[in-house]
Formats: sequence, structure tokens, C-alpha cells
Amino acid sequence: MHTSTKKWIFTKISSLILIPFMIWFILSFVSVYDMDYNQVTAFFSNQPSKIIFSIFIVIAFFFSALTISEIFEDYLHNNKIKNVANKALFLSAILVPLFTIIGIYNLN
Repeated sequence: MHTSTKKWIFTKISSLILIPFMIWFILSFVSVYDMDYNQVTAFFSNQPSKIIFSIFIVIAFFFSALTISEIFEDYLHNNKIKNVANKALFLSAILVPLFTIIGIYNLN
């Protein structure tokens, strides 16, 4: 299978998986919006919220890295710049969710 076909399939699958997590996030955000800091911390300290939010963050960054890399493929014509941009993108798509998840698990 060609790499661009794999990317397309992964993009479509991750977008489908992201839909229920996005619905959960929107509903949770609406419920957390008017809470104070301690209540928000308690919400994210709750075990199901930690796990669901962690999965949501990983899938969201995976999806965004795939879609942004396609933009790089379409609009960057210099291969060196394209490779550096893709590597920086994938590094940030790993580090940002990792630090976010570590921060959530260290709330207590």
C-alpha cells in the first residue's frame, strides 16, 4: 500500500474515533466552564476523566499532525524545509500530549 493511501486511511479512522471523544469534551467543557479551580482540578483528578482526556489528546494530536503534514506536502516545495517541518511537527505531536498527560496525572 502506498504511504499516501495509509495516511488517508489513518486520517479517516482517527477522525471517526475522535467524534465521540469530541462530544465528551464539549459536554465536559460546558459542565466545567463555571467551576472554580478546585472543582476543575477535582474533575481532571477523577480517574475516568484522566483516561478519557488522555486518549482524546493523543488522538487529536495524531489527527492534527497527519492533516498538517499533508498541508506541508502540498505547499512546501523545498524537500529540506518539508522534512524539517514534518520532523518538528511529529516531535511536537509527541511531546505536547506527553507533557499534558504528565501534568494531568500530577494534579494531586
